[in-house]
Amino acid sequence: MDATETLTPPIPLRRGSGRIAALLGLVALADFLIFGQQPGINLFLFALAVCAGILLSAGKIRAPSMAALLFGFSVLASAPLLEAPSMAALLFGFSVLASAPLLEAPSLAGISLCFSALIAVALVGARLMPRSLTGLPLVFLRFALVIPLRLADDIRKYLKAPAKRFSFTVVRQGVGLWIMPLVLAAVFVFLFAAANPLIEIALRSIDIAVLLQVLDLWRIGFWMMIAIVVWALLRPRLKRRAARSQAGRPFMIVPTRDAPLGHASLLRSLILFNALFAVQTLLDLVYLWGGADLPDHMSHAEYAHRGAYPLIATALLAAGFVLLAMRRGGPGDHSSLIRGLVHAWIGQNILLCLSSMLRLGLYVEVYSLTELRVAAGLWMGLVAIGLVLILLRILLSRSNEWLIAANLAALIAVLYISAFIDFPAVIARFNVVHSQEISQEGPPLDLDYLSSLGPSVIPALDLYLQMLPGYLVDKRNQALAFRYYLVRDFERRPRDWRNWTFRAARLETHLLSPAAIAR
Repeated sequence: MDATETLTPPIPLRRGSGRIAALLGLVALADFLIFGQQPGINLFLFALAVCAGILLSAGKIRAPSMAALLFGFSVLASAPLLEAPSMAALLFGFSVLASAPLLEAPSLAGISLCFSALIAVALVGARLMPRSLTGLPLVFLRFALVIPLRLADDIRKYLKAPAKRFSFTVVRQGVGLWIMPLVLAAVFVFLFAAANPLIEIALRSIDIAVLLQVLDLWRIGFWMMIAIVVWALLRPRLKRRAARSQAGRPFMIVPTRDAPLGHASLLRSLILFNALFAVQTLLDLVYLWGGADLPDHMSHAEYAHRGAYPLIATALLAAGFVLLAMRRGGPGDHSSLIRGLVHAWIGQNILLCLSSMLRLGLYVEVYSLTELRVAAGLWMGLVAIGLVLILLRILLSRSNEWLIAANLAALIAVLYISAFIDFPAVIARFNVVHSQEISQEGPPLDLDYLSSLGPSVIPALDLYLQMLPGYLVDKRNQALAFRYYLVRDFERRPRDWRNWTFRAARLETHLLSPAAIAR
């Protein structure tokens, strides 16, 4: 369903000056915490400040209590015991929980989850949340579409108001009112400077170059970006839905029996697809799951590598076709044969995803673990979950909105958990433990790749150096050299408190522990 340019009615401009003050305060806080700083605890603190601003600006939610500020997690855990007036505390606790991944180490997934939580808090505060969770993705989309235009649109409406209409005469009069106070204030400042040496020293310490640096274009652009996003959260609105077609019914294309998407075509397609997938499933059962010998000049790792990623693309295309075949009012609703073929095909696709995971595992055993292969494994798991959800949608007669919401919930859960995992450290430790030098079975440890993952691999390198046989002198020297540069780069990081993260704190603790290799 498309969205027009029409917006939902604006929420009343109660405490408009309060929202403007909150906007200016949050922009200033973002400049202090984030601009020119590396991501760290500063993002977590700014997210909580934005959440507090949203709750204080909302019309029907009371301000959060000090207990919510100090015990956000416990407030959320005890949410069922809270009464309606404590909704602000509940929302604040929810935002704390959603922002927690930023404390571990800032990542795109963590920032996305945190921003989504702030949008949810803003929508609840403005009473724009849908009645069911299945409608949440569409509401989020309608909110996101107007974020870039909210601040400019409100400024335009403010200036067009009869009492606020822009006029050069009004501007000139306003500036004229400030000329005398500013001149007199300047005179007083210079008089105070002549009488007080501390004021004189403070005035002389003002560096015009620093003031000009504060007003550089990048900084002003940063302020504008923060202001646009924060204002949309403080005063949320949605794009209206497009008007429904005649008689309030959505426009649908219902193919005939012999059309490309009709009963006969779908039946033939499903029979053919099930047969093709059965061949692939049988081969995987024989060679991957059964461990049968492959043809000459082909290893199991090569067989696994050549099929892992294309099979995932195949599963995605199959999922799209299933949704098309089982659309409401389509042939699948009237044919038990088509429904049975669809169920069988979904089952084969789930087995295909499991085979892809096994292929990836075999490939990792031969060629070690990388970030791309970890991402591929997570993606395969999500595709498998999506296929199971499609099957549940068909069996339970759910809507596509339910399917989208369920898949988004699975994606958010994976992203949230992943945001707490130090994947470079996990990859490095796995490769060290399964390396040829340590286990006598896996591939040689790729120290060049390991060092490219950053300082998180230092504990794994220390383990490698402790377990490395004494006769591998070249490997030891190479590992020590890489470790030296990684430690040097880590110790050169900015020490500002705004850049603090759990991950960096853990690594610093390790470097001071007896388990660390002496430099």
